[in-house]
Amino acid sequence: MYVPSSFRQNDLTQLHDQMRATGLAVLTSSGSQGLQASHLPLLLEPGEGEFGTLYGHFARANPHWRDLAEDAETLVVFAGPDAYVTPGWYPAKAEHGKVVPTWNYIAVHAWGQAEVFDDPERLLRLVSRLSDRHEAGRPQPWAVDEAPREYLDSMLRAIVGFALPIRRLEGKWKLGQNRPAADQAGVREGLAASSNPRDRELAARMTAID
Repeated sequence: MYVPSSFRQNDLTQLHDQMRATGLAVLTSSGSQGLQASHLPLLLEPGEGEFGTLYGHFARANPHWRDLAEDAETLVVFAGPDAYVTPGWYPAKAEHGKVVPTWNYIAVHAWGQAEVFDDPERLLRLVSRLSDRHEAGRPQPWAVDEAPREYLDSMLRAIVGFALPIRRLEGKWKLGQNRPAADQAGVREGLAASSNPRDRELAARMTAID
């Protein structure tokens, strides 16, 4: 990922927060089966290793996990909020017209090599934690142990888990930091007035870096 210094995010807490906030990550690798990508919900254990460890699982029928079992290098992409930025939001447009459209966004990339596992009890702990995380806050959260154990066992046989210690972590907060303060304010106001909730989220993130 190309990351100019003005957009680089090095704060580990903020990187981890964004990773947790991304519901569905994109895991990519290049191995004996060629370039592969899978969309997966992941768990982050921040205290395991220098940058944390990611946990997730594949459907056993998905051949992608076999590349991870062969120690293929893996890149996981966590995409945050993003928004189109029109030149019309820049006061500089009225001053000299030397402005063009751009796209503001937040993204985190994590690299590593994974350990693959299919131990039923370890898989059960993983899917239980994933479910608990995403069920939290619901009026009547569902728990894995509500399903019959025989059925759960059959489901566990159909998946393969992995642990991915993060070897390198990179964050890009492209929020107009390279623009004059007046232009940044114009973009924040434009995004904040949008009907798109992702635009408004990005406006709030721009405010947070001031």
